[in-house]
Amino acid sequence: MRNAIPLGTQRELKGKPGGSTGGTAVAEVAQPRFGKVFFSIGRSNYVCSGTATNSTNGDVVTTAGHCVSDAGTFVTNFAFVPAYDHNSRPYGTWTAQTLLTTSQWLNGEDYDYDTGFAVMNENASGQSLTGLVGGYPIAFGQPRGQTMKAYGYPAARPFDGQSLYSCTGVVVQDTVGGSTDQGLSCNMTGGSSGGGWIQNGSLSSVTSFGYTSVKNVLWGPYFGSVIQDVYDTAATS
Repeated sequence: MRNAIPLGTQRELKGKPGGSTGGTAVAEVAQPRFGKVFFSIGRSNYVCSGTATNSTNGDVVTTAGHCVSDAGTFVTNFAFVPAYDHNSRPYGTWTAQTLLTTSQWLNGEDYDYDTGFAVMNENASGQSLTGLVGGYPIAFGQPRGQTMKAYGYPAARPFDGQSLYSCTGVVVQDTVGGSTDQGLSCNMTGGSSGGGWIQNGSLSSVTSFGYTSVKNVLWGPYFGSVIQDVYDTAATS
């Protein structure tokens, strides 16, 4: 876990989307509904962020699609550590039994649908994830251009991946890059991918990517009906 590589995605873009830049991440006290995600692609180990999410089965973690699937193949050794803090794991390490993402991400790496869900195994005491740590409700089809608060564990410089951070602001529509995503002014780096964006108390997006030509803006997919269908499958698995 200590040596896992922070995963982040950067996209090339000519021009500059609207919206402000330069948002500064604020350190947060570790919270059980947010955590670090660990997984393997081939022989390398990576780290993202994730959110415990309310569901029928009580076992869902929401993250980015690129944290569950790479080049059309699902990752291996997926694990979630709630309230991770400087290698402390107060709620243990939870392993996944099933990984899901949208077909648009799995088959075409379409960033408009870069969202993934993991259905976790129960722990050794037979407890479900959200039964122990709680979870955020998830919302779909919400109004655009609202205030959101993004959480994550940035691990690439100047961060070290050991603490939870957040950024808060009004999200803006991607008017140049051709995506349907929304952008949030924030300087979190790789490792924050998959971290939850909270809007009016509900999980409404995740950190997906940044543009190389636009500093300190994170972009997240709009949670619409396609992502909702995948969540519904995960929630009842």
